[in-house]
Amino acid sequence: MLISACSNQSLSPIQPVSSVNLNQFMGDWYVIACIPTFIETEAYSAIESYQLEKDGTINTTFVFRKGGFEGLEKRYNPHGFVVDNTENSVWGMQFIWPFKAEYIIAYLDKDYSSTIIARNARDYVWIMARTPIIDDSQYQELTATVAKLGYDLSKLRIVPHQHP
Repeated sequence: MLISACSNQSLSPIQPVSSVNLNQFMGDWYVIACIPTFIETEAYSAIESYQLEKDGTINTTFVFRKGGFEGLEKRYNPHGFVVDNTENSVWGMQFIWPFKAEYIIAYLDKDYSSTIIARNARDYVWIMARTPIIDDSQYQELTATVAKLGYDLSKLRIVPHQHP
């Protein structure tokens, strides 16, 4: 059961990237900015990590500090499932069985250093990178892409990360 509500019927479905090399996509992704779910509204140092399992599912670990850099560590372990016939660019992300939330890889740069994960409902979005800090011009390009996808940028929250 893939959950995908479309709150704005006038927007066309988000087009995923043409294909994703799952092995290259695996590993740590720093959440640079997002329109957060209820668990992420006070996230600091958020990192989403993916590990491809032998059965083709994706073991996911989402870790962040709540309320500040010294805040309580929160950890979630949803499982990802690649949707058939999508060239690995659309997943279901399961936090609670049997529900799978829609997870569309809407942007992925050629060297797999930044990505945008979107949903057709335009309720949540995540800008992620392989490093905790990206330069301003890259951030502006990524947020412009988020806007083109039909998101309200006023809802976007920058996720604070400490400088390495």
